[in-house]
Amino acid sequence: MASDPVQRVLDLYPRIYFACHTRHVRDPATGRALSTHQVSILDHLDEVEPLTLNALAEHLGVTAGTMSVHVDRLARRGYVLRKRDPRDGRRAQLRLSASGRRVREAHSVLDPGLVKRMLDELGDVERGQALREAT
Repeated sequence: MASDPVQRVLDLYPRIYFACHTRHVRDPATGRALSTHQVSILDHLDEVEPLTLNALAEHLGVTAGTMSVHVDRLARRGYVLRKRDPRDGRRAQLRLSASGRRVREAHSVLDPGLVKRMLDELGDVERGQALREAT
């Protein structure tokens, strides 16, 4: 294993991610589960500055049709606001709703409970050493 602390974290991250990542995110207000893909879409939207569906699809590497299906589901659940572009009615402007922001803020790539369990598996000395070396 590399002695450079940054490289060590990069080397260990795949194992930590596999052990501790969240598969679904829950809306803290409704308890409704969202997939990590749905939350990824929310992560790319803003409450003020609109983004077109085509731009979002291109950025995430999917077709506009695929993105449209996902955005429709998120909009029906109230997480995404969809409005027609006033300059071009064929284009939809997408914004994050207040509910979408709530979910995005509650989301973490790693499940805090699983990270705690992982750290609890280490002894005090090992945990201290691992956390010191990771910074």
